[in-house]
Amino acid sequence: MDEATAKIKLEDLGYDIFFESNRKKLKLDNFSVGRVTAEHRGAYKVRSANGEYLARITGKQMFNASSREDYPAVGDWVALHELGEGQAVIRGVLPRKTCVKRKHGGKNETQIIATNIDVAFVVESVDRDYNLNRFERYFAIAVAGCIKPAIILNKVDLISKEDLDSKLIEIKNRFNHVDFIFTSTITSEGLDKLKAYIIKGKTYCFLGSSGVGKSSLINKLLGENIIKTEKISVSTDRGRHVTTGREMYFLENGGIVIDNPGMREVGMMDSSVGIDKLFDEITSFAKKCKFVDCTHIHEPGCEVLSALNSGKLDAGKYSNYINLKKENEYYEMTKIEKREKDRQFGKFIKKAKKQLKRSTFKSY
Repeated sequence: MDEATAKIKLEDLGYDIFFESNRKKLKLDNFSVGRVTAEHRGAYKVRSANGEYLARITGKQMFNASSREDYPAVGDWVALHELGEGQAVIRGVLPRKTCVKRKHGGKNETQIIATNIDVAFVVESVDRDYNLNRFERYFAIAVAGCIKPAIILNKVDLISKEDLDSKLIEIKNRFNHVDFIFTSTITSEGLDKLKAYIIKGKTYCFLGSSGVGKSSLINKLLGENIIKTEKISVSTDRGRHVTTGREMYFLENGGIVIDNPGMREVGMMDSSVGIDKLFDEITSFAKKCKFVDCTHIHEPGCEVLSALNSGKLDAGKYSNYINLKKENEYYEMTKIEKREKDRQFGKFIKKAKKQLKRSTFKSY
């Protein structure tokens, strides 16, 4: 462990009164605390004021976990029993202040992307990845996790100034309350602005599809090629995705960034609040609808449809809102069905145990 690592302050890792008060409430203040910076096959790289450790959770924690959400994730603050020689045991996970999560693949399971994030940079590239609806999809899961979203439009060196100006107008019109930065790792455009945006002690995660340049941007921020990337393909103008796990990095200016593997799909999970907050303009119109349970698709007296027809509401924004709402409602429905199945199975087990107990008693 080097001297710089040993002398780091918890505040420099993002620790604050929220985590300290919860550590005391959970009676974990007899242990030191550290932040999970990476996960490697059941073991976690954790950084504390005393250095960096390879840590594992206890068998009891595994037994008590009801889902993957109960396990540590990158960004989490954990109570540590430091064993020395770079080894430690995680004794508890402190409550999360914020969390980015999504529906995992085709299953109704939650995948934690990162926790205790201040800003989620949604990265798209101008060549083949640029899509306003996809931006909104990422924004919804960020806002649902109480995280501020921001836009990074990368690889701007690949298009003309006219095309870039056109995209700038589209982004401003659609997302007038979201910060945005245009960047290029080839010409260094926007990199100074991105560095200035990142504040000491705050945590930023980079979200986006494969090949949009997330790792290359972080390498530029770090000032060295720490994260492995591959050269851009001549035929596709896209870098090949290499990041296979989430990992936290610390910048010279004190900012904290998390690199994430590219995501092909961004499924909605518990995002109804995030959707309503993100589409606050539509939510405002919806309050004036004739029917409380208005779906905003065909009902008479619908203020949302009225705003759409009069041009007050962007058609693309409306369409994406309806799609995200339907997807989230489907998830909520399947979650309720799963809960009912679990309840019925619990009743079956309880009944079976009673019958077994009776039969055992009669045999005596």
